[in-house]
Parts: sequence; C-alpha cells; structure tokens
Amino acid sequence: MSGARAFKKFLPLFDRILVQRLAPEAESKGGILIPEKSMGKVLVGTVVGRGEGQKDETGKLVPMSVNAGDKVLLPEYGGTKVTLEEQEYHLFREGDILGKFES
Repeated sequence: MSGARAFKKFLPLFDRILVQRLAPEAESKGGILIPEKSMGKVLVGTVVGRGEGQKDETGKLVPMSVNAGDKVLLPEYGGTKVTLEEQEYHLFREGDILGKFES
C-alpha cells in the first residue's frame, strides 16, 4: 500500500490524522459514465497515519479513536492537503472526523 510507505516518512503529531480520500465513482451503477464536473466531492477516506493523541488538563494522554486502515467520514471542508511521493493526502484533527465505518 502506498500509504504505508508515505506514513514511514511522515508522522502526524498530537491528535492529527493523515487520510487518503477514496477516488470518486466515474461510472454509475447502471454503467453510465459520469462527467468529472458532475462528480461530487468524496467525503470518505482511509486513515494511513495518526499521531499519539492529545494530552488532557491533567497531562494524561487521551488515546486516538481511529487507527491506520480505518474508513472514516470526512467533513466537506477543512483539512490540509499534503502531497507525499506524488500521492495526495489530507491532514485532519481527530475532532474534525465525523465518524468511523465499522469493518
């Protein structure tokens, strides 16, 4: 997986999560090709890296709720675009992630 290679070179800090968005569907279920302008923004991605977590008021480390490989629901706006080895990723804070899909 290309994300695993990128993760070894880039480590998110604190409560940040590195996500690779899924590719938009280019064809409908009926087999009709969808023009690029009509494709919606993909709001689902796969976590490829994460930080250790954020510390609370007492200094205890609050563990992250997502792990590498998890499929997550992303906000429509936000995140920081990061390009690693010609692949596009997005960096989000854990609190920005809207949900996690069960596998």
